[in-house]
Amino acid sequence: MAKKIFDYDLLVIGSGAGGSIAASIVARQGKRVALVEANALGGDSANFGDVPTGAMLNVARIFSEAKGASKFGIRSNAIGYNYPTIKAWKEKVVARTSSGGGKRYYQSLGVTVIPGSAHFISPHEVSVNRRHISAEHILIASGAQWGLPKVSGIDKVDFLTPASALELIRPPKSLFVIGGGAVGLEFARLFSSFGSKVYVGEIAPRLLPREDQEVGELAAKVLSEEYGIKPLTETRVIRVSKEAMAKRVTFLRGREEHSVKVEEILLATGKTPQVDIVLENAGVEYSPLGIEVNDHLQTSAKHIYAAGDVLGGFGLTHVALMESRIVAHNILNKNKVTPNYQSIPRITYIEPEIASVGMSEDDLIKRDLAFNKAVVPLGIVGRSVISDTRDGFVKVLADKKSGRILGATVASPSAGEIIHELTLAIQHNLTAKDIANTMHAFPSWSEAVRVACAKI
Repeated sequence: MAKKIFDYDLLVIGSGAGGSIAASIVARQGKRVALVEANALGGDSANFGDVPTGAMLNVARIFSEAKGASKFGIRSNAIGYNYPTIKAWKEKVVARTSSGGGKRYYQSLGVTVIPGSAHFISPHEVSVNRRHISAEHILIASGAQWGLPKVSGIDKVDFLTPASALELIRPPKSLFVIGGGAVGLEFARLFSSFGSKVYVGEIAPRLLPREDQEVGELAAKVLSEEYGIKPLTETRVIRVSKEAMAKRVTFLRGREEHSVKVEEILLATGKTPQVDIVLENAGVEYSPLGIEVNDHLQTSAKHIYAAGDVLGGFGLTHVALMESRIVAHNILNKNKVTPNYQSIPRITYIEPEIASVGMSEDDLIKRDLAFNKAVVPLGIVGRSVISDTRDGFVKVLADKKSGRILGATVASPSAGEIIHELTLAIQHNLTAKDIANTMHAFPSWSEAVRVACAKI
């Protein structure tokens, strides 16, 4: 029986982190690859998420540091900002990022870029702008979109998402952020830097509820005391409504009903996987929580893979990149590999930066695992004295018997860089003693990691 001829060896739906790497790797092996993108080439992270948000947060950090530099003898009383210029810088950063993975880049690899929305017609065929395209293998990397919380009236008022908030022509005078996770706090921090009065409503007992308790307590303290943000934990937003040129947010805190009037509302309660691509026609099993895959990232239709936010998992760009590489390997090779989710770093870009990896203390308690922990305040290291920065800590969790590191948190300037030492330790089963016996430069923030491990 003759082998069926397809238009492409691989069709990738989505050009973000979950799809782009696989498309590039497979194309470099001489395979015929097509890439379908419904929105901006490069996906959410490059165009509407990590990159533009990071650019704006970097400006906010520099601005805040400059305003507070008088204690070092720098005259900074008259410092100000020009928001259109800040936005122009953000757009320049996005353009620079996109130029590295734009249409010309894919064309140089022989990848066919097809703009439009893909919908499955059959297990091996999709429709894009009424054009039918077939492929031997398909990778679904359609990502996710910001979801609507169950709040009365939310569909009747104009609200911001983390993507649309970046397009404002000026910072809002007041802002209510619904959601006290990483993204919500980053935008609260961003706009408060430029003078916005910010409220953050979080239904959990603490901010950053997926992190350790010390993290939520520190974030609430610093954001409140240093930036004037009003954290509202154990708060359920029940209703929003228009009020003249503003919006009124009504919420329950405890058993009491309160309300505030703000100029803008920002939704940061999580994303919903983009599964509206007629997956039924492909025989792919899914739910509103995402596409179901096996250990090799294959869907219920084994020639169709899925990666990134459409899985409904971590929502992190670096996880999507890892999954995309694994999909490429598994398409090209008979020996399948599986993703390792045990050592995934997480970063929240506020001040101080919050970075964590592995299991939290709550995770260990729930699993009834015996562990030792050490929490070291940032102020014990020389770098803290030099920089006059005291808010922060390093927390390390290690197996009680073996000393193997199970989880860690760093709250410090440059925590996003420091955490990788502990990420490597978890990935390769290193012990607290291994790190404690490793020389750390003086003066550096990483000394606090060594001290924490030495205490264990």
